[in-house]
Amino acid sequence: MKERLQLVAAVVRDPNLRRVELAFLGFKMTESAVWIAILVYAFGRGGAATAGIVAVIQLIPAGLVAPFGAFAGDRFRRDRALFFGYLGQAVAMGGVAVALYAGASSTIVYAVAIVASASITLTRPTHAALLPSLCRTAEDLSAANAVTGLAESVGLFAGPFAAGILLTHSSSASVFAVFAAVSMLGALLVAGLRLDPDAVQPKEPIVAGDVLRETFAGFRALRYERRARLLILVLSAGTAVVGALDILLVAVAIDLLDKGQGWTGFLNSAFGVGGIAGALLTVILIGRQRLTPSLVWGAILFGAPLVIVGVAPAVATAPLLLAATGAGRSVTYVAGSTLLQRIAPDEVLARVFGILEGLAMFALAIGSISAAVLAQAFGIRTALMCVGAYVPATILLLWVPLLSVDRGAKAPDAEALALLRRLPIFAPLPPPAIERIMAHLIRSEAATGQVIIREGDEGDRFYVIADGDVDVTRQGAHVGDLHAGDYFGEIALLRDVPRTATVTATTPTQLLALDRDPFLEAVTGHPRSRERLAAVVDKRLPSEP
Repeated sequence: MKERLQLVAAVVRDPNLRRVELAFLGFKMTESAVWIAILVYAFGRGGAATAGIVAVIQLIPAGLVAPFGAFAGDRFRRDRALFFGYLGQAVAMGGVAVALYAGASSTIVYAVAIVASASITLTRPTHAALLPSLCRTAEDLSAANAVTGLAESVGLFAGPFAAGILLTHSSSASVFAVFAAVSMLGALLVAGLRLDPDAVQPKEPIVAGDVLRETFAGFRALRYERRARLLILVLSAGTAVVGALDILLVAVAIDLLDKGQGWTGFLNSAFGVGGIAGALLTVILIGRQRLTPSLVWGAILFGAPLVIVGVAPAVATAPLLLAATGAGRSVTYVAGSTLLQRIAPDEVLARVFGILEGLAMFALAIGSISAAVLAQAFGIRTALMCVGAYVPATILLLWVPLLSVDRGAKAPDAEALALLRRLPIFAPLPPPAIERIMAHLIRSEAATGQVIIREGDEGDRFYVIADGDVDVTRQGAHVGDLHAGDYFGEIALLRDVPRTATVTATTPTQLLALDRDPFLEAVTGHPRSRERLAAVVDKRLPSEP
């Protein structure tokens, strides 16, 4: 824990990383706050049905734009792409605020809000692609990714809470105005980055045709992967429930609890707090042999509190129950995605998760419109109970095939898992990322005197010493010794250069190896940026392999 805190502190002290992470925190707050604001506005003009329709007409264009926007950081200079992304968000959010303050027709408001929703899809992938260019070591990069995850969790709580305060004392227009300013601040923070232009310039820009080809290749791969399709169905069901909650929490706050539009933000904030707590609990899932029981209990925790709110709505209990729902959502998602990582073949893994991410927008849209229809036809309470029962019912209906998935999934080696989790490079990573690394680990041995890597050779693997000792030399001179728990080989992978030192076993040595691509994907947190790293290990280069 101390090492993790030190790594995070190093991120905070770095001026460039501090600017980028603060901008990202503002982005996540903006994303969640303005979504609540536009749904509250729509609910006030036509109830749950209108709110559901508005959610769909925003989510579908955003889902279509997302695959193309995700490649902005691979087509242009990444710092500039991120700057213009934040600037575009600020202008779009400001446009919605102006339309609301001016009393423009709802058609105009929704049209501008669609642009604002689409603009949000540019930030997250560009942010992930930029981070490696700002880090000096692999440890810094992992810590930066951990801080990004923390910012996302905090933003999921703070954004709705801020929206709740603004909606209580003002209106949706104020939410858009305030977060237009937050987005502009993000643009200013990114504009102040001090970095080498060559480090953020993609060497081989991605063209639009590649996006289409890769997207459809993922669907073709899933055609032959029945178990992966099953898990994507379960995970998408959870995302659909989140979309339904976006609509229903507005109705719960205003009509069911009679607490006004501000409570929409507070209820969403409670869901976010529960999600953070649930994410912390998922650490215990790492390395478990069977994950289906966790999937079931997570689903029950996800849905049952919503049923209770529908049966007995109360101001005192609703936030607590929604926090429990958020925790269940985290457990369900992590258990399901970890199973997916275990059973999906390596050659299609990235594409499978890419499709899962792309389907999220559409699942949210389906959940939103379904909730609106249920609330309109049967009332808010019945809608809550149906939505709460959806994920547990889905898992129970699929219980037998899910058990077969669990039995066919290979749990990671406990000893190797414990070793990896002690490494500073991997310690900040979330449970699914750790499990993904475990799926690619290769065990090997080196006899005394055997050269493991040789200076000047091409780098293809990252190594962790499970047991034994090695000698490190550079240009024939002794540099140092490494022992069990140490690692080497990352420089050639991160910088795409020949090996910078020779490592020789001085005792019989047990090694854990990770090939280039899975290693880079793990430490960057973004597959598209893994081949664009530059100047990542300057601090370590003079003295270590």
